Order: sequence, then structure tokens, then C-alpha cells
Amino acid sequence: MKIITTICRILVGCLFIFSGLIKANDTLGFSYKLNEYFEIFGTNFLIGISQPLATFICIFEILLGFTLLMGARRKLTLWLLLLMIIFFTFLTFYSAYFHKVEECGCFGDFLHLTPWTSFTKDLVLLILIIVLFIGKDYINPIFGPRLENVVLVIILIAVTAFPIYTYNYLPVKDFRAYRIGTDLYKAIHPQVKYFYKLKNKATGEVKEFDHWPENWDKEWDYIENRTESIEKDVTPINGFAMHNEYGEDYTDEFLQKPGYKFILVEWDLTKANRGVQGKINDFAAVCSLNKIEFVGLTSSDSMTVLNFKKEINVNYPFYTNLDDVPLRTMIRANPGLILLKDATVVDMWHYHSFPSFNDVKEKYFKK
Repeated sequence: MKIITTICRILVGCLFIFSGLIKANDTLGFSYKLNEYFEIFGTNFLIGISQPLATFICIFEILLGFTLLMGARRKLTLWLLLLMIIFFTFLTFYSAYFHKVEECGCFGDFLHLTPWTSFTKDLVLLILIIVLFIGKDYINPIFGPRLENVVLVIILIAVTAFPIYTYNYLPVKDFRAYRIGTDLYKAIHPQVKYFYKLKNKATGEVKEFDHWPENWDKEWDYIENRTESIEKDVTPINGFAMHNEYGEDYTDEFLQKPGYKFILVEWDLTKANRGVQGKINDFAAVCSLNKIEFVGLTSSDSMTVLNFKKEINVNYPFYTNLDDVPLRTMIRANPGLILLKDATVVDMWHYHSFPSFNDVKEKYFKK
């Protein structure tokens, strides 16, 4: 029983730490997922605190993983783990059974799990934690009381500082489809291969083809088709668009222009940080002098854009994508700056670390 308990202890502890760190790497993205749950359960009043709540959950999850591995506060740790996993098991079952949330967000953008896979994962964790309760006498502290407290304080400081940093700057490790190195044009227009599932009319055999058989309609009945990306290193992007004030699509024209260009993402102009706008205007003006395109991209309506441009004295054009989800996914900042070379993402900056034009010029344009 001691060996089984030790294995379960390591598995549960490491999984909680890993899951917490992945979410702490992008607490803003995790807060968006929490908002989905709040809307489903009619607790919209919690949306206003989703960000601090997301940060707290990440810290709590990582800390529980470490206390379990250390054997610290054994009774409290085990009960908190049990209550937490019971809650999440119910949540993932409800989401899967009633088709409420298609992706739980357990591992952020690093790993997308189907609803039933998420539920199965939580069910396995529940069983492992029950095993830990049964073998709790074999969970002993690895440090003395005084050293244990010191280690816990250090861990608490570190796991608190990490999500605060990633929220105020950008994720340390980017798993999103718009990450640096992504060719946006290829991602928006992925080359795909079609596969067709057909059923033989005579034998009932179901077979998948990568092409239409000759005279297929005489021998086969169509069931369904699927696609696979030909370029395995390209993650398809859906929903990204750039429309001008007349509603004309500017996406492909913009992305196919050669050379460097900037996109300033301000997905909601009413919530965009105003303190950095003067610096942005100066940056855009210098871009214009250097013949480098600089555009804004927002999901706000045309009247909001017009009022914003007048109020802030904006000197760069705005394009819209009425769906705010792709813009909130592009960069975890409002505003956030993205540098492209041709259609490839080269770099990006949170408004807290908004660069000077000279810094960008020295780093990229002189190469």
C-alpha cells in the first residue's frame, strides 16, 4: 500500500502543479473560460472578478500540488484536494452531458480536451485521491516544521509572482494559434486534404477514401467527410478578419503586402488602457514617416471607433473584426502590439512593455 500511495501522491501532485502552471502562464485566457461557466450557471455577477479568481485558482492548485508532494499539512491538503476534484468532476460531467462547454480549459491552450475526456481525467484523479485517503498514514513530511514553513513561503511567493507577471506582460510560453512564428495567411487559408467516408450499397462496408471513386454514386452512399491540414506545422485560424469602415474585407490584401507592418489590437476601445495611447500615436507617426504600415484592429462598432479617434487624436487607420474572440486570442493585452514580416508574426508586446520605434528598428529593421 505504501508504494501505491507514493505513486498516487506523485501523480496527483505533479498533475496539479502542471495544470496550475499552464493556466498561470495565461490567467487572462483562463478567466475567459471561467466567464463561460459563469454565463452557463447564471452567475454573471462573478464575471467582474474572473481575473483575480483565475489567478487565485492557479496559485491554489499549484500550492496544493507542492504540499502533497512535501507531505505538508496532510489532513488539510487531502480534504482540499478531494473537495476540489469533486467540484470539477461535477462541472466537467455537467458540461459533457449537457454540451455546455466544449473545452474545459484544464490545460489552457497547451492541450485541448474534449468534454468527456476532461470528465474521465477528473474521475481518475478522484479515484487516485481516494487512494491517498486510504493510505494517508504513508504520507509523511519530507521537511521538519521550521524548514517546511520556509519552503512553503518561498513557493507561495514564486507561484503568486508568476501569474501576476504573465498577466501584466504576456505568457512566458505561448501556445495560441497566433504565436510568434505563425504565418497568419497560411493559418487563415490552410491547405487541406479531404477524406470521404462512404458505405457500400451491396455489402454495407464503410470505407474512407482520399478521392471520389469512379462512378461512386452507383456503388456507394455518402456518409460524411473530414479534412486534414497538409502543413502539419500550421494551426488553422478561424474568425480573423479586417474590415474597413465600408465593410470591405482588407485581410488578404494586408497580409500579402511584403515587408514589416504593425497591428495594434484594441479589442474593446471602451476598456483599452488610455495611459499608453500617447506613446502609441507617436509610434504610429514614426512608422508613417518610415513608410511602415501601422493599423488598429478592434471589435468595437464604428461609432465607438469614431469617438475614440477624436478623443485620443488617433493618427492611424482602424479596421474591425466584430467578433472579439479572435482579437482577445491574438494577444493578451488591450491594447497589444503585433509585428509582422510579410504575414508571419515576428514579435508582440503588452502595453506595459510597449517598445520605442528605435528599439524595434535596431532589433529587426536593420537586419
